[in-house]
Amino acid sequence: MKLVQKATAKWLAASLATVLMVTAWGGDQRAAAFTTSNADAAMSSFVNVFYDASAKYFYTNSDHQIQAAHAYGPNGGLYTDFWWEAQLWETVMDAYQRTGSSTYRTMIDDIYTGFNAKYANMVDNQFNDDLGWWALACLRAYELTGTQEYLNRGSFLFDHVYASWDTTYYGGGIWWRADAMNPATNASSQKNMATNAPMVMAAIKLKNAYNNSNYLTKAQQIYSWIQSKLINGSKVNDHVEGTGAGTVKDWDFTYNYGTYLGAATALYQATGTSSYLTDANNAANYVINKMTSATTLLYEGENDAPGFKMIFARNLNQLRVQANQTQYLTFLQQNATQAWNHRRTSDGIIGSDWTAPTGSSYVQSLAAAAGTSILQFVPADNFTGNIAGNGLYEAENARRTLVSAAGMVNESLQTGFNGRGYVAGWNTNGTSLNFYVNQNAAGSKTITFRYAAAAGNAGRYVKVNGAVVTNNLTFTGTSNWSTWNTVSVTVALQAGSNTIELGYDTSKGNNNYLNLDQMYGL
Repeated sequence: MKLVQKATAKWLAASLATVLMVTAWGGDQRAAAFTTSNADAAMSSFVNVFYDASAKYFYTNSDHQIQAAHAYGPNGGLYTDFWWEAQLWETVMDAYQRTGSSTYRTMIDDIYTGFNAKYANMVDNQFNDDLGWWALACLRAYELTGTQEYLNRGSFLFDHVYASWDTTYYGGGIWWRADAMNPATNASSQKNMATNAPMVMAAIKLKNAYNNSNYLTKAQQIYSWIQSKLINGSKVNDHVEGTGAGTVKDWDFTYNYGTYLGAATALYQATGTSSYLTDANNAANYVINKMTSATTLLYEGENDAPGFKMIFARNLNQLRVQANQTQYLTFLQQNATQAWNHRRTSDGIIGSDWTAPTGSSYVQSLAAAAGTSILQFVPADNFTGNIAGNGLYEAENARRTLVSAAGMVNESLQTGFNGRGYVAGWNTNGTSLNFYVNQNAAGSKTITFRYAAAAGNAGRYVKVNGAVVTNNLTFTGTSNWSTWNTVSVTVALQAGSNTIELGYDTSKGNNNYLNLDQMYGL
């Protein structure tokens, strides 16, 4: 995965922290999942739209066109790039593991053949995380099929990536790139969660395959370094860079938490050591409590970012199954239902945001695979309906509209906020926060926003499904930026999907700054 893509996804994901409180929510909020036929249909649609059987490879986009947004991969970006194809291969494995279908069993072999035809020498790729994803996928393919070639390739790739383990900088860890292992001379040098945590999981798979405890030793070595350098309490950080002791970047991505809890789960299964299970549960609960929108995994952006929640959900399911952590079943089922309910009916494809309907534009294969996969590995309970969730809408996890780079920043400097922070410095015309709210029944609801307004009274408009509810909802001034207040408004919501837009328009209200915190109470 490329660094610029990481930074872009981080900017998209970490901007909002309003509290949207919806009180007297009503409606059926029980756990809802989907049917087995839904899972079958989702996988069939995914294959029909994205898989090129002649090339034995997946297209990058649903329109089979090269798009500038992600023009990486074979044939100028017509087909998916290195790490995307590994994830899509695992989506096929998810379907095979659920169904035992000979179609998906054949596809496992075919995709491997097609990938090798496009990338004759995998290790020409200098990104160790890309190679690591293929090592992990190969070893899973071996576990599912018993094909020796997959074990051989997975072992080879693990050894190749592990050769970038180094103690000269940061006390250990595997470098992100094999051609950038010296921060004094290369600004791209870093050691990150995306490279190191998957190698823990791969090492445990190799330990099981070969019955060789040396792989367990390596897994524990890598994990210990992760603990010492990238973990800060409940926070799972992204990477360390720079000279000397290095600078830790604390970007929040669901895939960092997902790979970390996957590593911890693998070690717990291998050793029975309870601290690993504690680590896995802490990471899982951080995301569930702080990186969701009414219990649905947040939208983190496009390109690489939609695959992040697939990795989190897949490893959370492994934690549920392998460590008997049944408390996560309802969460996983609700997310699977959200993904299915918001599919595009014209072609059955699921988009990058599971809380809102998939639009009419092209959809990227990695985004579509995320929704398809969760329907494969989460057991269906045969209930169909909408997911109202728990009513908690953190603004940092909402979607926002920007007309400029200024006017909305994510911040956590003031005290008393909820979640991961709040939206700060909001005073730019044309900006808005969009909350996607799903309901089981139509009706009037009271929504409440939690905010701070130390600059004085601030005005914002409220729209529901594009219709203006109020042109100038007044957020009464607060004594300082650490004093939080609430304001409420009654809105009419329809059954199914709704968009509540809180926006800034200088022609309709006060120009003062506003900090928006959290949502809770539905």
